[in-house]
Amino acid sequence: MARTVVGEAVIVREKYFWPDAQLNFWTIIMLVTAGLILGVNAQFMSIQSQMRQLVPWIMPYGVTVGSLTVFIIIIFLILIAQRRLLPGVVLLLSFILLVLFITGVIGTAIQLFGGPNVNNQCNTYVTNQKQFGPNVNTLAWLQQNNICQCWQAVFAFWIVGSVFLVWMMIMASQVNQNQYG
Repeated sequence: MARTVVGEAVIVREKYFWPDAQLNFWTIIMLVTAGLILGVNAQFMSIQSQMRQLVPWIMPYGVTVGSLTVFIIIIFLILIAQRRLLPGVVLLLSFILLVLFITGVIGTAIQLFGGPNVNNQCNTYVTNQKQFGPNVNTLAWLQQNNICQCWQAVFAFWIVGSVFLVWMMIMASQVNQNQYG
């Protein structure tokens, strides 16, 4: 602990030691997660607009949460560079993101597996109707298959993000208790 005396006030600065390898790995995985969620949902919004269909709430929500996640990671990187990343700040922001990610998991699961769902449509009209050969039907099938796989990927990455946010909360609490120092 470093102490600085300013006039009659004593300022105490505690140093927190973050595990570099784990923090770097977490940052890379979360940037990939946020980028995929942001990109896939933006593509879905573009497709819905082109088809003149209503945009389900989960798509702009995914774009917003993906953007917010990238923004928060950039803040973390700036604080890391200045050696001012506080465990309390990380815990708070990770918890907020965790709630948003769990909402994304639930919303995507409802679209993917609930009622007249995307997964059944994909199985019926895409997965079981493979097209081959150099023609327009094959290109259309490839695009439809891509859309189906993007739904599955975005669902998987909502879950990956949730798990990694829980991991960050655990890591921040351990840093706060100086278990890495």
